[in-house]
Amino acid sequence: MESQSPKLKRLRCSVQNYNWGRRGEESRVAKLFALNSGSEADVERPYAEFWMGTHESGPSFLLPTGCDNGGSKTSQDVTLKDWISCNPDVLGDKVVAEWGCDLPFLFKVLSIAKPLSIQAHPDKELARALHKAHPNVYKDANHKPEMALAITKFEAICGFISMEELKQVLCDVPEIVELVGSREAEMFIRLGDQEEEKARSLLQSIFTKLMSASADVVALAVSHIKSRLELESQVRPLTDKEQLVLRLEKQYPTDVGVISVFFFNYVRLDPGEALYLGANEPHAYVSGECIECMATSDNVVRAGLTPKSRDIQTLCSMLTYKQGFPNILKGEPLNTYITRYIPPFDEFEIGRCVLPKGASTVFSAVLGPSIFLVTNGTATINGGCVEQDVVAEGDVLFVPANVEIHVTSVTELQVYRAGVNNRFLKSCELENGTKSQN
Repeated sequence: MESQSPKLKRLRCSVQNYNWGRRGEESRVAKLFALNSGSEADVERPYAEFWMGTHESGPSFLLPTGCDNGGSKTSQDVTLKDWISCNPDVLGDKVVAEWGCDLPFLFKVLSIAKPLSIQAHPDKELARALHKAHPNVYKDANHKPEMALAITKFEAICGFISMEELKQVLCDVPEIVELVGSREAEMFIRLGDQEEEKARSLLQSIFTKLMSASADVVALAVSHIKSRLELESQVRPLTDKEQLVLRLEKQYPTDVGVISVFFFNYVRLDPGEALYLGANEPHAYVSGECIECMATSDNVVRAGLTPKSRDIQTLCSMLTYKQGFPNILKGEPLNTYITRYIPPFDEFEIGRCVLPKGASTVFSAVLGPSIFLVTNGTATINGGCVEQDVVAEGDVLFVPANVEIHVTSVTELQVYRAGVNNRFLKSCELENGTKSQN
């Protein structure tokens, strides 16, 4: 589908074939990538992540005017990053002033067949240090707060459970106490409700001992947990967390990550619900498909549920050890058809548009850039020109700052928009208004 509007730039985007991705026709990422690139998905290959943005590990390219999705790659292809560098005005003054001549966010779709690693993303200070020390492992110097918006039923583990819940775990899971020692476990169990700082310190010590235990000891503990839970399942219903532990054990039978799941919140999202994660917070996506947005970074510190390289010492020292269940975003309706999800991070937000056949809506102009992804249906789109462009599933468009987008669906339509956080852009407006009055 051709995009004629000079204000809207059609993109050919990148895919990541990580081993945990869904394969072939089961993967929404595979379908979107095939439609976007004009290629065929390999049914035997995992398709994990569809990347839309400027990160060098998965760049997006501008399609020439008059070129349909796909088209053969050439040495003349221009990356979105290079084009923005030559045309920084498309970002808007506020974005350039804060982040320079680059997109501050990275937009993705994830299709998860197997759990991702237990991981955390560094804050800016740690990211700079890790990138300087290990540039081949930590590819950039940026932090990576992120948000996942469920497309399907979606499972994740993230953040540490509450103090009371952890006390119960230490009473109910003897294998953990055997690994970390009874002294600190008993100290934690005796803590009062107001002793949050002591709880944080003890939790860090207990969790670090668990994650640092020798492979042989961990393998034996996982085996004992499996045997015990299978026996107990004959006399009582297992909890959701216990059932998850048994599922993970089948995939990672000797991994310390299986045991660590007892420390984390088990989160299940329905389509249209979102989960956000700040720097230095432990998490792992378990199953499902989601839209994801984050600061432009690919830094990951891993410690479990993975065959990849781990950095347990760094992960255990960087975590915040905050306890409690995460906030789940339901979104704020902008109008009948558009819902906006705003996390507490300046770099990004996500908009979700579900449009019935024949309906119309408007994405108001904003002071920063946007990327639009069509995940279902066909529509006409107008970015300020007389001509109507036709967009369909798999199409990705870059929209500059200060451009209003009019959409009319030809069939039932679903569109996602990633952009700079509206709270940040509004705060810039307020600051400028205050300065002009002084």
